[in-house]
Amino acid sequence: MADIYSIYDAKARFSELIRKVRGGRTVVVSYRGEPVAEIRPVGGAGSELARRLNVLEGLGMLVGGDDRQGELRPVARKPGALQRFLDERDD
Repeated sequence: MADIYSIYDAKARFSELIRKVRGGRTVVVSYRGEPVAEIRPVGGAGSELARRLNVLEGLGMLVGGDDRQGELRPVARKPGALQRFLDERDD
């Protein structure tokens, strides 16, 4: 959820808000209780995922991997697996 600041508070704490935005947070500025502006990080769609993952990792909600994607191999397909699954499901 975005942090919400009144115009007065946003003006007084502008440097703090910019630090939050640089850390990946979104800040909403309100006027008389109504949201009027949103300050968010600049970036394309590709960087959005990386930014969100970094935020989750920083909050301790996600643990980063160790980039071993090159070592993964596709699982061999077994002929008839779908039919066996469907047969078991019908039982």
